[in-house]
Amino acid sequence: MSYNTLILIHISSMLLLLGVGGGSAFYKFMADRSGDIDIILHTNKLVVLADWLFTTPSAIFQPLTGIWLIQTLGLPYTTPWLLTSIVLYLFSGTLWLIAVWLQLRMKHLAQQAKENQTVLPEDYHRLVRQWIWLGIFSFMAMGSILVLMVVKPDMGILFSL
Repeated sequence: MSYNTLILIHISSMLLLLGVGGGSAFYKFMADRSGDIDIILHTNKLVVLADWLFTTPSAIFQPLTGIWLIQTLGLPYTTPWLLTSIVLYLFSGTLWLIAVWLQLRMKHLAQQAKENQTVLPEDYHRLVRQWIWLGIFSFMAMGSILVLMVVKPDMGILFSL
């Protein structure tokens, strides 16, 4: 596969990963603020679905195409900006896996509240707060990776301390 095709797939999957993640976060945040259990439940279901349909494949394509690009370019994995990007990706991925578990739990709690015709329990709101913080740190990490991939800074001074 050519470098241009690889970089196109890599960038496209990154845009899909960040775009779907950002869009899902926005819609879920707004649905939760509405207080309407029907909207909250429906949005939670769609956020989970979007993660399985778009985020998961993108999260898989990112390292696969990244490794292929590294090999194509002959870069050592110890290149400081690359190594930092890999660590940040693993960090962000860990946060995302936790967030997916929270999303499934929130969907279940919203479903129970709907079926029992009750208000959302405090557990739901606690999980929402945790989910938001995970998203903030995950997006900061992904944004940092994007900057590192574009700028490719000489980070030698950071690694020589």
